[in-house]
Amino acid sequence: MDDLFVKIINREIPAHIVYEDELVIAFLDINPVNTGHTLVVPKNKFVNIFDGDPETLARMMKIAQKIAKALVENKSADGVNLIMNNGEAAGQDVWHSHLHVVPRLTDDKAYQDPTHVTCTEEEFVETKNKLITTLK
Repeated sequence: MDDLFVKIINREIPAHIVYEDELVIAFLDINPVNTGHTLVVPKNKFVNIFDGDPETLARMMKIAQKIAKALVENKSADGVNLIMNNGEAAGQDVWHSHLHVVPRLTDDKAYQDPTHVTCTEEEFVETKNKLITTLK
C-alpha cells in the first residue's frame, strides 16, 4: 500500500508543492513547527539514510539548502533546522525518507535545548576507533 508521500508524488492527494525535479519533491508540512516548514522527499522511495542512494540524498540536501535560503531571503525565517529522523529510536514515524526544513524565528522556542552526556577520554577513543574500523 502506498504511503502518504507516494500519494502526494502521484497527485492522488493535494499538497502545497514548492519544488519538484526528477529525483525529489518538496512540499509544505501539514503539521508545521513554524510557517514555511517544508519536507524534501525522494520520489524513488527508500526508508531512510541507511538505504538511500547517495545521489538522491545529496539532491535532498541541495534542495533543502535552496529552500532554507529562500525562507531567510523572503523573511520567513531567521535561521533553519534541517532534521532527518532515521529509525524508530530517532523519532521516524513515516517510513518514507524525508528531510525537514524547519524555519526558525529568534526566540520561537520551537525546540528545547538537548541534553548532553559526558564522555571519558577512553569512550572518545573507543568510539573513534569503532568508527574508523567500520568506515573502512
